[in-house]
Amino acid sequence: MLSEYLPVLLLFGLAVAFAVGSLVVSSLVGPRVPNPTKLAAYESGNIPLADVRNTRFSVKFYMVAMLFLIFDIEVVFIYPWAVVFRELGWFGLGQMALFIGILGVAFVYEIGRGGLEWD
Repeated sequence: MLSEYLPVLLLFGLAVAFAVGSLVVSSLVGPRVPNPTKLAAYESGNIPLADVRNTRFSVKFYMVAMLFLIFDIEVVFIYPWAVVFRELGWFGLGQMALFIGILGVAFVYEIGRGGLEWD
């Protein structure tokens, strides 16, 4: 039983070793030349205008995040469903139609709230 998982465990170990090794090598070999520009906060290429610790953000940021989650979750669940589509039959088709319908309602709500309009 363990021999079936051995290739997966080896690949996982190799991935972890590569990630840790890359971080260690870059910290040892990489250049360290701090200057005020590198140490400054980055705000989409603009100079930060204010301290945002106590600032309220626009709801538009959250609406865009909701829109991303709607499509991201949809793709994550539709791909495995498409792989086993023939095995699920009409029941699987109905369940996916229900799932897409619920996400469609969320998308319509998002559009109604102005999630696609950036003022």
